[in-house]
Amino acid sequence: MIRLGAGRHLDRIVAVGAHCDDIAIGAGGTLLTLCGARRGSRVDALVLSGGGTDREQEEQAALAAFCPGADLRLTVLKLPDGRMPAHWEEAKAAVEELRARTEPDLVLAPRTDDAHQDHRGLAELLPTAFRDHLVLGYEIVKWDGDLGRPAAYQPLSPEIAEQKVRLLQEHYPSQRHRPWYDREAFLGLARIRGIECHARYAEAFAVTKLTLNLGG
Repeated sequence: MIRLGAGRHLDRIVAVGAHCDDIAIGAGGTLLTLCGARRGSRVDALVLSGGGTDREQEEQAALAAFCPGADLRLTVLKLPDGRMPAHWEEAKAAVEELRARTEPDLVLAPRTDDAHQDHRGLAELLPTAFRDHLVLGYEIVKWDGDLGRPAAYQPLSPEIAEQKVRLLQEHYPSQRHRPWYDREAFLGLARIRGIECHARYAEAFAVTKLTLNLGG
């Protein structure tokens, strides 16, 4: 199994989501792992919807917890939930503005084959701005049944997996009423992805394009 990142410093991370909680659900364990291993990393986060509401406050507190010791710079916009395709220009401008202020080592984003139009639309914008970067597309379990066959895995220790679930429950009270938003769903998917990469738990990602440097 190829393991990327060994010996490589991931000091600058970009994380984007269409909605508050997307980043934490899809890549919260990865952020905990990265930021816990290397204090002082910079995390530039962009969320397209939820600005000016209680959800923005949830997101600020949650990502601060998911990025311990990091220099977190969060922007939450006010695009309407479920209407991202109709606000393409605003979303594209936000992604390009994000790109202009950072040169990341890693980009965490939704998958291009996500069934939710907001997730998918944002994912399609990322390669237009982050052309020479490693972009990992995270997955979010939902009723659409759109989980696929991932290409990349980040193993999670049992402690990190449990911490991720605890932080999701603690910081997003607005989502607790949803039938899919529970410990079993989050840990269950992490357990399946862990089996697939010979770990106890893992988060899985899609990779659209990857450049190797095997002789470096």
